[in-house]
Amino acid sequence: VQLQASGGGLVQAGGSLTLSCAASGRTFSGIDMGWFRQAPGKEREFVAAIGSGRSTLYTDSVAGRFTISRDNAKNTVYLQMNNLRPGDTAVYYCAASRYYSGTYVTEDSSAYDVWGQGTQVTVSS
Repeated sequence: VQLQASGGGLVQAGGSLTLSCAASGRTFSGIDMGWFRQAPGKEREFVAAIGSGRSTLYTDSVAGRFTISRDNAKNTVYLQMNNLRPGDTAVYYCAASRYYSGTYVTEDSSAYDVWGQGTQVTVSS
């Protein structure tokens, strides 16, 4: 599996962006997918994840503002981000968990073994 993230950009606080992550490979539908982000000077943090069964998980700071979804026909996972805040500024990475066998999707980055290149999201105040 290879991942290609896109859709980042500069937006004012309160605005919206939709990130996309296109995956290669024929096993996409069976893979858990996640979004992580890393702000300057900070560690990478979990944002959202979606399972092969479409269960979802969000970090508290984005719950209610961000929506993760997937289109298996297009091998693509999306992150719809609404009501963006300056604190959301970061490089956003999509990731795939090919081997994680937990019942639910996980926020543990060590469970994700394939990573995209990242896309920059900048939110101005």
